[in-house]
Amino acid sequence: MSREPGQEERGGARRTAAERAAARSGWAVGIATAAYGISFGALATASGLDVWQTCVLSLVMFSGGSQFALIGVLASGGVAAGGSAIAGAALLGVRNSFYALRLSRIIGPGFWRRTAATQLTIDESTAVATAQQEPRAQRIGFWTTGLVVYIGWNITTLAGALLGNLIGDVKAYGLDAAAAAAFLGLLWPRLKARQTQAVAVAAGFVATMLTPFLMPGLPVLAAAAVAIVVGVLNLFGRRSDPPRPEAIPMEREVEP
Repeated sequence: MSREPGQEERGGARRTAAERAAARSGWAVGIATAAYGISFGALATASGLDVWQTCVLSLVMFSGGSQFALIGVLASGGVAAGGSAIAGAALLGVRNSFYALRLSRIIGPGFWRRTAATQLTIDESTAVATAQQEPRAQRIGFWTTGLVVYIGWNITTLAGALLGNLIGDVKAYGLDAAAAAAFLGLLWPRLKARQTQAVAVAAGFVATMLTPFLMPGLPVLAAAAVAIVVGVLNLFGRRSDPPRPEAIPMEREVEP
């Protein structure tokens, strides 16, 4: 049987160009994000955590923003700041609950599948999955990104915790900008419509203005509220135009 253009044979199943692109995006975003785990490992041990505590935190918590918020507060206030550290980390982790609602149809049914997906539902896996057009490509993007980040993040966390001060300032290597650059690459193609441009500017402005005054996590939630308000009220959008994937991110529903 001849293969259609844009398809390749993989283990008896055909993989389309969109599915290969999703896998490539997952690897690219995953590696860029995992590299910054070195920074977390080094900073965590510097804040007073042992190597094994640092590694367990990455294995179980596995939420970069929440982990950095936790060790940031601990570093400034020690054990006495534990309550504030946990609260800030929890607030940052709230966003993953909203991601789960969107990803439910992409992941599909099955107890063990959903259990595994729970640990891998993060910013990166959600971004790559929802950037794809085809249902199978979305699933490939989610699992590839989630697994690459999880495995890579824990390996680099261990490396950072063991090397500690020998690494120096990770910002000097550009690792702090790698994940942000990868996100920008995913976001940029979606900023074609006036509505998404308005959401990006307004959400960024709100988060920037609130960050100096609110505890970690709240500025992120406030920025998300901007997107919800714009979407519900359809501000800056044309009611006569049909929804487009690049104009309204994450609105598509797919069959498992």
